[in-house]
Amino acid sequence: SRIGAAPCSAACSRAWASTMAISSAFCSPVEHSRAITRACLDVLRDYNHPVSIVTKGTGILRDLDILSDMAARGLAAVGISVTTLDRDIARGMEPRVPSPQKRLEVIRALTDAGVPTRIMVSPVVPGLTDTEIEAILAAGQAAGARAASWIMLRLPLEVVPLIEEWLRDRHPDRADKILRRLREMHGGKLYEAQWGRRMRGEGVYARMIAARFDAAIRRLGLDTGTTPLRTDL
Repeated sequence: SRIGAAPCSAACSRAWASTMAISSAFCSPVEHSRAITRACLDVLRDYNHPVSIVTKGTGILRDLDILSDMAARGLAAVGISVTTLDRDIARGMEPRVPSPQKRLEVIRALTDAGVPTRIMVSPVVPGLTDTEIEAILAAGQAAGARAASWIMLRLPLEVVPLIEEWLRDRHPDRADKILRRLREMHGGKLYEAQWGRRMRGEGVYARMIAARFDAAIRRLGLDTGTTPLRTDL
C-alpha cells in the first residue's frame, strides 16, 4: 500500500532540506513483493524531496519512471557498485546479486533515462580485484556514468570470520596477502571504524590505490563529486 503522505509533509518541507539516501533496497526479496522502496520514492517525488540511491540490483529499473521524472527536476541521482568484471570472482563473492554486465546495463538504462549515475568501484579487495580499477572505471564510463568513486574492502568485526573462511576456501593462495594488506592500512587491525579512515585506509598501499583511481578518472573525464540535488522546490 502507498505510504501515508501526511506525516511526510513536515519531513519533506524546505525547513528539512536534506538529501535522503537509499542503499541496496532493490536486492531484498521483500522489495520485489511489497515494493516498499517504490512507495517511498513516490512520496519523495510528490514532495520534491531529493534522493540519492546506491545499489547493485537491477530492480531499480522498475522505478525508472519515478527516477527519471525526479532527475528531470534535479531531485535524483544513483550510484551503481561494481566490485569486479570477472564473472567467476563475482559469482563466488556476490552469488545472489546481478552480474557485472547486468550492472553496467543498469548504468546505461539510467543514463539513457536522464538519471545522473555514478560508477562505484566498491569494494576494492586488495590482492584480488585491485588490478581491475581502471577497467571497471572504463566500463562504467562507456556505459554512460558521469562520475566515479571507490571504497576499500571493510570488515566490521562480525564479518571477519565469514570473509576469512571464504577467502581461504575460494582463494587460498591469496588469503594471507589480502588480510595482510588490510592490516597494513588499519594500523595492524582488519578494521578501523573511525570516519574518514574506514572507507579508504591509510599508508602506502591506500595512497597507491587512490593515485591510480585519480589518474584513471582524469583520463576518462569522470567527476568525483556527488551530483548536486535541488532542495529549493
